[in-house]
Amino acid sequence: MFKGLLKIDRLNEIIKNTVDVIEKSKNEIFDIAEGARRECKFIEDELNLVRNQTLDIIRQVDELKMYEMESRNRLMIVSKNIKQFTEEDIRKAYERAKDLQVQFVIKQAEEQQLIQKRSELERRLKHSRETTSKAESLVSKVGVVMGYLGGGLLELSEQLDDIREKQSLGIKIIKAQEEERKRVAREIHDGPAQLMANLVIKTELCEKLVDKNPTQVKMELNNLKELARVSLKDVRKIIYDLRPMSLDDLGLIPTVQRFIANYNEDTKQNVELLVFGEVVALAPIVELAVFRIIQEALNNIRKHAYAKYIHVKLEFVEDSIKLIIRDDGKGFDKEIVKTQDLDSGYGLLSMKERVDLLNGKLEISSAPGKGTKIYAIIPLQINEG
Repeated sequence: MFKGLLKIDRLNEIIKNTVDVIEKSKNEIFDIAEGARRECKFIEDELNLVRNQTLDIIRQVDELKMYEMESRNRLMIVSKNIKQFTEEDIRKAYERAKDLQVQFVIKQAEEQQLIQKRSELERRLKHSRETTSKAESLVSKVGVVMGYLGGGLLELSEQLDDIREKQSLGIKIIKAQEEERKRVAREIHDGPAQLMANLVIKTELCEKLVDKNPTQVKMELNNLKELARVSLKDVRKIIYDLRPMSLDDLGLIPTVQRFIANYNEDTKQNVELLVFGEVVALAPIVELAVFRIIQEALNNIRKHAYAKYIHVKLEFVEDSIKLIIRDDGKGFDKEIVKTQDLDSGYGLLSMKERVDLLNGKLEISSAPGKGTKIYAIIPLQINEG
């Protein structure tokens, strides 16, 4: 998180330096890619030479093996019929067999060396090709980054009014987006995705049993129907968490009532909702902010507080809406939570950011063993631009 107020020219200097570093890195990566390509060509040429040498030496080994076997047979014949051959014939047969055996052993050793060298070159060629591919991919990606930095980011830096707030807000938005994506992905993976996998398995089982055991097929189909219902329920819950359509159709109060009713049913708790003042139509961004604060607070209570009593109060006053959420759970140490980020599990920072962006005020009172109280006030007149 940025703590100091950066000047526009300082930001431009940072961007320029960043562009220069990335451009230099791109050139270095390009050099690495070129070097890897040259090494690939060198290894390929050497590998082709070694492969040809290996084929030649294998042919020589096979020929020597044949000659060596013939010489041993000749020596065996001479030895068995020693009286029919002269001493010179015996000496020549013995020396030829010995020479061919030595040549055969030497050529075999050369063959093994060439095979090992061929294997090592093949391994090096594979590694070099992987390095070349990665380097070429990095060059392409760095080129894309350069396109963004060279155009959009440089133009954006000229339009910043308050650089510190926009940088801070940008970082928080990115973190919030990534946290939301992780949450949705986790819910889909643990819920509908698992159920869909079970549906596939059950369907395959029904296909196998349809002729063998119709009664069990009927039972499995009932299970399939129940799995589909549960999956549909999970999908609807995920969609509702992303954006409750009832906010647009019915407004804030009915949406909150419905959410609390579902919360009570799921958790077997009793959340009390009180609404005071004349209910008026709110700007969509205010409705969404109030709903998200209630949603986040109740989810925190479910995960962390273990509360028995939960009280949600909404009050419409002349120029603002007040929200109080109180529970008698185990509470927490605010100083510890302050040092934690969005992934701490409490989501208190996201609440505060929503309220701050709407020029509102958020106060949280809590202590270990003393429950938690969240108080928020948001003005009704919002400039959504």
